[in-house]
Amino acid sequence: MLRLEDKRGVATCDGLTRRDFLRVGALGAGAVGLSLADARADNSKKDINCILLFLVGGPSQLDTWDLKPDAPSTIRGPFRPINTNVPGISIGEHFPRMARQAHRYALVRSVHHDEAPIHETGQQLMQTGRVFRHEQEYPHYGSVLSQQKGQRVEGVPPFVVLPSPLGHTGVNVSHGQSAGPLGLPHEPFVLRADPARSHGPALLDALDRAHRAYDAGTSDVPAFHRLFSARAKTAFHLAAESDELRARYGRNTFGQSCLLARRLIEAGVRLATVNMFDTVFDGITWDCHADGGSLATTLDDYRDTLCPMFDAAYATLLDDLAARGLLETTLIVAMGEFGRTPLLNPRGGRDHWPGVWSILFAGGGVRGGQVVGSSDRNGSEPRDRPVTPSEVAATVYRLLGVPQPPFVDSDPVEELLSHS
Repeated sequence: MLRLEDKRGVATCDGLTRRDFLRVGALGAGAVGLSLADARADNSKKDINCILLFLVGGPSQLDTWDLKPDAPSTIRGPFRPINTNVPGISIGEHFPRMARQAHRYALVRSVHHDEAPIHETGQQLMQTGRVFRHEQEYPHYGSVLSQQKGQRVEGVPPFVVLPSPLGHTGVNVSHGQSAGPLGLPHEPFVLRADPARSHGPALLDALDRAHRAYDAGTSDVPAFHRLFSARAKTAFHLAAESDELRARYGRNTFGQSCLLARRLIEAGVRLATVNMFDTVFDGITWDCHADGGSLATTLDDYRDTLCPMFDAAYATLLDDLAARGLLETTLIVAMGEFGRTPLLNPRGGRDHWPGVWSILFAGGGVRGGQVVGSSDRNGSEPRDRPVTPSEVAATVYRLLGVPQPPFVDSDPVEELLSHS
């Protein structure tokens, strides 16, 4: 795992080059051919759509949703757990709104992988189910939905990324948010605008710029990527929402992107990915190395900014979808690319740790009000019911009606499925 052994900053977050990454990847199986010919979407069930909240940087399990109050101070960190509205389930003290809605979500506390402890491997694994080897890419969940089910509403793209694509996170390789071998027609539509700063016509201007950028080398892309229907364009008018609701989501990029994702799902998008950040450098993100330089985020930033920001947006999203009758047909998955080191580093931060971390499932056929799996007493590895990224992918596909994608070689996490 990546450890910072002194108080100096690090030149790059991952400390690895692209060549290092590919060399690690080459140690596994060779390139895998991909065919979806045998994968058929299950359209016999209710049409389930998805909002994927990607928490770039990797939230610390020990400071969010899997606290260890009895561990030594060098491990447990500064925060304390609070009870939720489900007996026996506690989460971090800085998520009071989430604590009142624990009946609606399931916590998976035993996700882990043993690939390279860098952002990009986790981003690939958690959004496709596989790490990319020998430059073989795999498609994001949204691209598979696009290929399998097509448009849900004419004139509306099936797969959208908000508010911007993932940028540099340490190694110059794919982040797992593309169509891979499925090709250009199933690439996501990326807004590339901040909905917290762009309003009404300004946001539509950004939408038009995104169209032009998308079209710049993709003349064979279907017309619905080039021209949104009037209904879809209306979804970008966040000013149509009340000031009170917008404030509840949070008047910040992440909060307004979550609100926009809800509006796009209503308009006909099948899967909307919200990147909470687009990089881990030179700003507050979940990547809490506390290096005092380009990776300066600390646990104080968790307390003051990150946890309250997520708490407001996530809890409001669940409330909003439920009030509109959309929670049963919308899967909400919130996850980062890995967890953080159990032992605090010398500067009071935490470094990369794919040994175990926590993610959230809600809505869309998920059995809420439960915890699946657990970590050991120090939050360093799974204690029981270990869950792999491949199992996460299998679960997402099962819930979305793609039960047996040929490139995912695991079974779903059955405990998460409501079977209703």
